[in-house]
Amino acid sequence: MILYLHGFRSSPQSFKARAMRARLTELGRLDEWQCPTLPVSPREAIELAETLTQGVAAGDVTVIGSSLGGYYATYLAEKHGWRAVLLNPAVVPQRDLSHYLGEQPLWHGGGSVVVTPRHLDELRALSVEPVTRPERYYLIAATGDEVLDYRTMLDHYPNVRTTLIQGGDHAISDFPTYLDRVIAFCAPRPPAAVASAAA
Repeated sequence: MILYLHGFRSSPQSFKARAMRARLTELGRLDEWQCPTLPVSPREAIELAETLTQGVAAGDVTVIGSSLGGYYATYLAEKHGWRAVLLNPAVVPQRDLSHYLGEQPLWHGGGSVVVTPRHLDELRALSVEPVTRPERYYLIAATGDEVLDYRTMLDHYPNVRTTLIQGGDHAISDFPTYLDRVIAFCAPRPPAAVASAAA
């Protein structure tokens, strides 16, 4: 199973999620794909992810997390022994989202969410430091991320497979360039070529 967790105010209609779904469709592997709409509550988002993966062996799950979804992915990977791909992941979201308390518009499809202090407490409860098995992680970080500092990501995920994009942006607008590399990492035993290409 490939479980994709989108970022704050995002949705399964995000550019990266749609690109990944399209590529898996081309490969005839869409049955492996799960990309839920995450609730604003971090606790409920984690519960939803765990519900979707019930009955799937830990070695058969890769969680892909973008931005805030990367924070969730790290927690879940540590708790369940999953592989994780982190796309410009949030490292200290309780600090970042403290500036977004109240009603916030969603990026896709209209509507809004309301961020409360309780949600910040729920984020703190999911903090992981450090990751225990770096070989289970693949980090893609862009130096041009206009939302989050890539240096914080590199510091938080030492010794993990890393693709550092020179420039780029928070959305990783050239994500299709890295799609096959990401999908290869989702295999139960990522090929050695993936590790060397991403180093």
